[in-house]
Amino acid sequence: MLFHQRGSKVKRSVLAVILASTLCAAPGWAQVFAKPETAVEYRRSALFLMGNHMQRIKAELDVSKPKLESIRASATLIDTLKTVPFEAFVPGTDDVGDTAAKPEIWTEPERFKKLAGEMQDRVAKLDEAARSGDLAAIRSAFSEAGKACKSCHDDYRKKR
Repeated sequence: MLFHQRGSKVKRSVLAVILASTLCAAPGWAQVFAKPETAVEYRRSALFLMGNHMQRIKAELDVSKPKLESIRASATLIDTLKTVPFEAFVPGTDDVGDTAAKPEIWTEPERFKKLAGEMQDRVAKLDEAARSGDLAAIRSAFSEAGKACKSCHDDYRKKR
């Protein structure tokens, strides 16, 4: 099952991200959070799903006969979510709750946005490669997407 996870808290977070991404079609909706903690949970949930599905793709690419259907499903989900977390990096959420966000996100917003945009472009290419079914193209696009994720994490994510 695509979203099977243990623990009701994780399931609630997954459902919240899916619902939120569906409702984001309303102009400006994603910018409104009742509390700073809600924004942090929102972005953490989206990033958790993206990371989880990157790991799923890697696991498939590590076996001798990868399941292209699984890779496609994960790549499509990552592509769908690629902008969602960035809507929740709003002022006042830099040191709220359990966040791994470094303060530099807010002191270097242009660079942060640039790296987020690079990741989003590479994730789109991963989704395109996954839909093509070409394993060499998938491997290359996955590597590039992973590098884009890492470059942002290196500078803007606290070590845990």
